[in-house]
Amino acid sequence: MSETESPRHLLETFENPYPNRDYVMETVCPEFTSVCPKTGQPDFGTLVISYIPDKVCFELKSLKLYLQSYRNVGAFYEDVTNRILDDLIAVTDPRWIELRADFTPRGGISSSVTATHQKEED
Repeated sequence: MSETESPRHLLETFENPYPNRDYVMETVCPEFTSVCPKTGQPDFGTLVISYIPDKVCFELKSLKLYLQSYRNVGAFYEDVTNRILDDLIAVTDPRWIELRADFTPRGGISSSVTATHQKEED
């Protein structure tokens, strides 16, 4: 995958079993890996995806494969977090979604990026 190409096609969905109810689904992905574009060193982090689905939910095995596709992608924390969020929004069109990316310390500094999206009401 090139740095500008999205692996969005790897994400699969299924029908929301309770589309008339707001409920929060939280998925924790503790083994996320990407690459620092400045140093070429691996970045490790835990992603926490919380969302209120609308018509569809993302399927977990496809999410795992999607996230694994970032292992060799050079991207800053802010970029990779927002790219992933954009892909999840494009595929699921949730009522609300938040992605928190907590990266392990490097050089004594730890970083977290939180990005959110709320669907506009009709």
